[in-house]
Amino acid sequence: MEHSKSVLIMGGSGQAGAEAAAVLRRWYPTLPLTIAGRDLDRARRVADELGAATAVTIDLRRGDLGLPAGHDHSAVVAALWDSHLHGLRYAQDRGLPYLSLSSGLTDIAPEVVAGGQRAGAAPILLASHWYAGVIVLATLDLAREFGRIDTIRVGAVLDESDVGGPAATADMERLMAATSAGLVRRDGVFSWVGDPGTQVEVSSVDGTVLPGRLIPTLDVPSLAVATGAPNVSFAFAVGESAGRRRGGPASTEVGIDLEGEDHTGAPLRRIRHLLHPAGQNPLTALGVALGVERLLGLRGEAVAPGIHTPEALIDPAYAVERMVEIGATFADAPGDR
Repeated sequence: MEHSKSVLIMGGSGQAGAEAAAVLRRWYPTLPLTIAGRDLDRARRVADELGAATAVTIDLRRGDLGLPAGHDHSAVVAALWDSHLHGLRYAQDRGLPYLSLSSGLTDIAPEVVAGGQRAGAAPILLASHWYAGVIVLATLDLAREFGRIDTIRVGAVLDESDVGGPAATADMERLMAATSAGLVRRDGVFSWVGDPGTQVEVSSVDGTVLPGRLIPTLDVPSLAVATGAPNVSFAFAVGESAGRRRGGPASTEVGIDLEGEDHTGAPLRRIRHLLHPAGQNPLTALGVALGVERLLGLRGEAVAPGIHTPEALIDPAYAVERMVEIGATFADAPGDR
């Protein structure tokens, strides 16, 4: 499907937004893109590098985002925190698909309410998961080997030198200020866990164990509901990554540990590590690009108005193919069956 109108990427000159735009440009060389940010010169530099892109300034405090009348778009991406929800309202008023990246589990309630009140206005993709949903998709791809899943444990390692730009830091500080509790599913019940119960160990692919904590992330309900697993947790650790321990650049990795039964009823456990040698940004950008691709109908059926999550729209096997394409690798623990 060809699109003559551009994808408006709010925060498109930031790390996640700019790299997501670059992924979309590689996939769709003629797809129009609008890079929106507070610094017009910076947005112009990103747009010029992309080609077939324009740069604009936006004001998130204004209902019209400060955009001149007559600007037409095909979708709106909030690659930053849409603090006043003006980006969402802008999209809904115009019937445009909207993707949210930075709200997190603790801030999605206003988006859910806005989507519920105007359910027929436009599709809303809540992608405030870890790396914009790619970890959920990688986990669901591995889950195909199971007939029943009893436990899902995910442990993410973020290098201390790869915490992201100012927007990502502000997001993390805002979300941690909202709650220090972690969200888990235990024996089928979603529960909040406070200290010291949030403190856990996260194992790196090379066997190094880092101190971590259970966190409140959308990955937990997404995985629990998608698989029916009664026990789901997501832990996060910051420290020296496996890449830096090997003398290379900061890498990122996520351990996925599933327990249950295979399709014959035999006990099965699978442990897989997803790694990217360039850190967190490529995977986050990929998650955003996969969401935009789907929302625009560039792959698959047109998306109906309403609230959606990445796993409801994107085929896990296809997502894994795209992860490998951008340099991600998967390492299985030996003898985990």
